[in-house]
Amino acid sequence: MAELDPRLPVIVGVGQRLERDGGLDPVSLIVDAARAAAADAGAPALLDGLDTVATVPIVSWRYADGARATADALGLDGDAVTTLYPSMGGNTPQMLVNRVAERIVAGDSDLALVCGGEAYRTRMRAKRGGAHLDWLKQDPAMRPDWTDSETFDMGHPAELALGIMMPTQCYPLFENALRHESGRTAAEHTAAVAELWAGFAAVAAANPDAWDRSGPTAAEIATVTETNRMVGFPYTKRMVSNPDVDMASAVVVCSVERARALGIPADRWVFLHAGTDGKDPYLSERPSFTRSGSIRHAGRAALELAGVGIDDVAHLDVYSCFPSAVEIACAELGIDRDRPLTTYGGLCFGGGPWNNPVGHALATMVAALRDDPGSFGLVTANGGNIQKHAFGVYSTRPPAAGFRTAHPQAAIDAEGTVAVLDAHQGPATVEAWTVMHERDGSMARGHAVVRTPDGARAWAVTRDADLMALMEVEDLVGAAASVGPDAELRLG
Repeated sequence: MAELDPRLPVIVGVGQRLERDGGLDPVSLIVDAARAAAADAGAPALLDGLDTVATVPIVSWRYADGARATADALGLDGDAVTTLYPSMGGNTPQMLVNRVAERIVAGDSDLALVCGGEAYRTRMRAKRGGAHLDWLKQDPAMRPDWTDSETFDMGHPAELALGIMMPTQCYPLFENALRHESGRTAAEHTAAVAELWAGFAAVAAANPDAWDRSGPTAAEIATVTETNRMVGFPYTKRMVSNPDVDMASAVVVCSVERARALGIPADRWVFLHAGTDGKDPYLSERPSFTRSGSIRHAGRAALELAGVGIDDVAHLDVYSCFPSAVEIACAELGIDRDRPLTTYGGLCFGGGPWNNPVGHALATMVAALRDDPGSFGLVTANGGNIQKHAFGVYSTRPPAAGFRTAHPQAAIDAEGTVAVLDAHQGPATVEAWTVMHERDGSMARGHAVVRTPDGARAWAVTRDADLMALMEVEDLVGAAASVGPDAELRLG
């Protein structure tokens, strides 16, 4: 490796922290993971020299600059450290690795920490028990040195007006559209999705850093029970991301020059060959509920920049908050769904700590590539409702062309959007639908995306028990409908 560009970015250490007993705040968990990453690199003192701390946005406690809180907890000189703290999104761990790598290539950084952590399990238990958590409170006016330009918007105003904003309400829409496209019955499609998810559960069962290692079977994932209730048709609880965890991860990225200066053995090095990013339109505006222009353009660009095809990639971690996210990514990238699709076990079983699941996927991917020298790995990251995306291609083999990056947003935007009506009354055609359930398993409300006669998109809802029962049996895509006052959905 004597001829390597000294500015080439390389991952030299990774660490993970699971806390099942609770009590620690998110930053304390991150610090533990960071120390584990330094030990993994074989250079415990390397954290003292960090010039960049990039922290995934934290949900379980409010930080104005979670990266500054991390840097302070590590005892770093505040004037010597640049902080990166972006807006919300599950894409942010990979996106931050991309940004850090760009900074290293440009000479703006030599040694960086990309980290994230959540103590949501502890926070929720304290809230339910009325306990006070004496965790750090930052000045709300504090600002990180860098943040992305994104604002945290839950969705389009037409969605928000009907209270449709949570991923559990939105991802089933993708799933039912995919079911229609597959031509399966409801039972057949649920069985296929459960089989897909059982593959993730099996990987988590073998991963010592996974949160849920119980390894449920496809039948256990699909069958509705008191402990595996229906959440949003067709998703049972075991098909839904699990954020009720206390977990943290850390990845140390530096220049080749700094890695050598620190004496980090080359067998610890994993190179980032390519990193890309892209963004799809809002749920209401997207051209299709079974496709993603961002995954297609940005994901394929990452592979092309790395000079590999999808079949050359030995190790995958496909973002897996819900099955539909995996199905769409596989379709857009040409991934055979029969092959292993995750390294760490996915958000339902490996653990879904809000914005940071991909932090754990990255840490596990690095270990997998070290165990298989010269092979390639692809990590995909997804934020929002299949909206914000980031990709990374990795290998212990150095990139001949150096680290390469792209942001093909123009190509994504060229695919256009669908006009959205804030309200509609009159005839319509169903495009996608779901039924949300209460915690006791009862049906709560059905909602549907519809198209108006002129092709615009609108939303409709129902609480009619007979109609909701029908929505859980029949394929409604293309069904004639109408929207009444108060956005009431009617069929026929």
